[in-house]
Amino acid sequence: MKKRGFGDVGGFIKEQRERSALSIRKLADMTGISNPYLSQIERGIRTPSADILRTIASALDIRTETLYEQAGLLDAETAPGVTEAIGADPKLSENQKQALMEIYSSFIAQNQEES
Repeated sequence: MKKRGFGDVGGFIKEQRERSALSIRKLADMTGISNPYLSQIERGIRTPSADILRTIASALDIRTETLYEQAGLLDAETAPGVTEAIGADPKLSENQKQALMEIYSSFIAQNQEES
């Protein structure tokens, strides 16, 4: 899979929204993200946070990790083991899983910036 930069994650979100037959206004309502902000994300003008990506993924019924990969926050070749382990751990609450994924994603992004 080709890695995308943040400018391309918006295009991916738009593709997924259109495949789901959702208007941008409907997706904005579903996520609690303002319509103008969501439009700017889709056009690559704004950089969404990991939390915003998680919210959008949930509304579009796609894996959060998929959006993280599209945004370049996770390496598609190595991340699934870590992300699947976090997601599958029954000892963690959903909030704990989300927090771990956001921390992990921030470390990956930081490492990519440094290399």
